[in-house]
Amino acid sequence: MSPRARLACVLLALVQTACAQRADAPKAAAPRELAASASAEGALLHWNQPAVRANCPDRPGFLWVQAVEGPSCIRYFASRDIDDARIAIVQFSGDRDSVMNLSPTRIPGNTEPLRTLDAQAASDRAGMPWIFMARPGTYGSSGDHRQRREAVEFHALDAALEALMQRHRLQRVVLFGHSGGATAGAALLTLGRTRVACAVLTSGAFDLLERARLLGRSKNGRTDTTGSAQVYDPLDHVAGIPRDPQRRIVLIGNPGDRNTPFALQQRFADAVGKAGHRVEVMTHDAEPPTFHDLKDRIGLRTASQCAREALQSQAR
Repeated sequence: MSPRARLACVLLALVQTACAQRADAPKAAAPRELAASASAEGALLHWNQPAVRANCPDRPGFLWVQAVEGPSCIRYFASRDIDDARIAIVQFSGDRDSVMNLSPTRIPGNTEPLRTLDAQAASDRAGMPWIFMARPGTYGSSGDHRQRREAVEFHALDAALEALMQRHRLQRVVLFGHSGGATAGAALLTLGRTRVACAVLTSGAFDLLERARLLGRSKNGRTDTTGSAQVYDPLDHVAGIPRDPQRRIVLIGNPGDRNTPFALQQRFADAVGKAGHRVEVMTHDAEPPTFHDLKDRIGLRTASQCAREALQSQAR
């Protein structure tokens, strides 16, 4: 929007709504110049968009990667001083289907500065470098969030994490995710991800077809809650987790969880333990009535503790 248009918005209150709609126009038009404006202060992040190389500049915050299904532009938002970190915490958000069809202006925290501010706040609390990696189709990452929990999502995230670690010369990472983000973190382990000091998975979704059946959202027992029959269920791929006796895998949930049944979280943990990996299961208080969102920032606290312990072990 030009300075003259901004001035008009300030002076003419009656046309503020129209100006706001105009500011959102690049989503529909997707002009080439959007790539240049994407780094501007306060630029909106667009959802469920195709991967366009011109819109994915070679700078921090953007990762252009090639997975087996095709190219992706994965966004990430990092705290200060992540370069050469001995350990950094990489967070994946839970599902965002409740907001993905809203206008970008109505999605909370949906700008690069706000996401970066959130990553810095998490880093300050944890005392560790922190990186928020946006799952495909969300917060500016290309892809379709309707295809969450399919191989296309996890392959893109795996390629992006590899590129992230190379760009910023990260020695090891702690994977941290809640709900669908926990499923993503588990999936990366099953894809052979190494240099993982710890994986903290809170209220994760596992045994996906059974979960959909239990929630009454399955089509003849053959689909995920998304309606897809092409799910990538970490429970089915535990054999792909690399051996690492020093790595901790920590699952935290609430037995009353009505969204991701705790018994299925336990089932995944049992399979991981049976395969010979170090796995721990914890229970924690959660917010009623669904008992899905855990209290006291227990995931952040556990991830930061695990990172500190890994650093201390490394120093010995």
